[in-house]
Amino acid sequence: MKLLLKSVQITDTQSDFHNKEVDISIEDGIIKKIGPSLEEKADKEIQIKNLHVSRGWFDSSVSFGEPGYEERETLQNGLDTAAKSGFTTICLNPDTLPVTDTRSAVGALISAARGHAVKLKPTGALTVKSEGVDLAEIFDMQNAGAASFGDYKHAVKNPNLLKIALQYAQNFKGLVQSFPQENKIAGNGQVNEHYYSTSLGLKGIPNLAEELQITRDLYILEYTGGKLHIPTISTEKSVSLIKEAKKKGLNVTCSVAIHNLIFTDERLQEFDTNAKVLPPLRTGKDIKALRKGLKEGVIDMVTSDHRPIDIEHKKVEFENASYGTIGLESAFGALATIFSTEETIKFLTSGKARFGIEDYPLREGEKANISLFIPGEKFRFSQENIFSSSQNSIFLGHKLKGKAFGIVADENFITQ
Repeated sequence: MKLLLKSVQITDTQSDFHNKEVDISIEDGIIKKIGPSLEEKADKEIQIKNLHVSRGWFDSSVSFGEPGYEERETLQNGLDTAAKSGFTTICLNPDTLPVTDTRSAVGALISAARGHAVKLKPTGALTVKSEGVDLAEIFDMQNAGAASFGDYKHAVKNPNLLKIALQYAQNFKGLVQSFPQENKIAGNGQVNEHYYSTSLGLKGIPNLAEELQITRDLYILEYTGGKLHIPTISTEKSVSLIKEAKKKGLNVTCSVAIHNLIFTDERLQEFDTNAKVLPPLRTGKDIKALRKGLKEGVIDMVTSDHRPIDIEHKKVEFENASYGTIGLESAFGALATIFSTEETIKFLTSGKARFGIEDYPLREGEKANISLFIPGEKFRFSQENIFSSSQNSIFLGHKLKGKAFGIVADENFITQ
């Protein structure tokens, strides 16, 4: 297929055409020509006012449901949602049934996604059934195509198990993830331990639960060496802990969920279960530190932390509701409300090297792996903006700025 993108503005600092309006000719998945007013015949021509393009966006923490929880989201619709939301590559969390903890499970997911425009890279479970007892077959899973290893939203309770995992994974340069929560401190907490947990009568999760776990994990990493990724940090102190670890030369990266950059725990006043997320929404002081850490490069990447939850597990009493919000559809528009377009694209394309994902700049001769978006326009996010099967978005009713339009990837063109 030959595709012609007309009058698009490129946002890619690695491209010679950064911030320039050009035409892009794509043939059989390869960028053939970039330049003004191309006179090219094409099977499909796209010309939309204010259409921008960038290198393909990446999300390191996405959940769907299939296998086991298809009522939340199927693989096919989940991948379609990612494409319409502007993402060309996702890492799929292992919170399925059965848990993705074997070579065959990793291979099955990759096979099921083969042929789709969005590249799916599984995150293998670090421990068998994500139960935190025995190390899973992480070497075999990496050989099958897993990008990293972690038990989604389950902390590594046993410090010796994390030590062994980091030591073992060095033999094949594996990336180990450790969710930052000390469960004995978090207890039965539901929300951030602060003013609103008290006023609303909800049990709190103190910042200490996150910071104590990160401190422990960084000490273990300093001892063992290896590669550690800490997903979805949420506190001011967490940022400073990781900053100091990087100054020491430790091989550690971290991410932040987009909703933790936007909402404080004040959002909980209406007991909206869509705002029940893990880690919980924190305070304005934490948000300020997270945004600064992201700009300074202490925080390496953002994630939508997309987690569809069916209505039976969300539209219930707050204490009984499952944690999680969908976030792919709102990712660009949410980030663009607090960062410039160039910064937003930088954050949405970061993290690929860490997870072994190929990156393709917008240059002639390169593979077309492109995200399309329309910046600037403000709108209120509503159910009509949701493509996921589940509707549990924390951003419902929230004002966003700009929309994703679709992707060009693997000879496919998918738009809203």
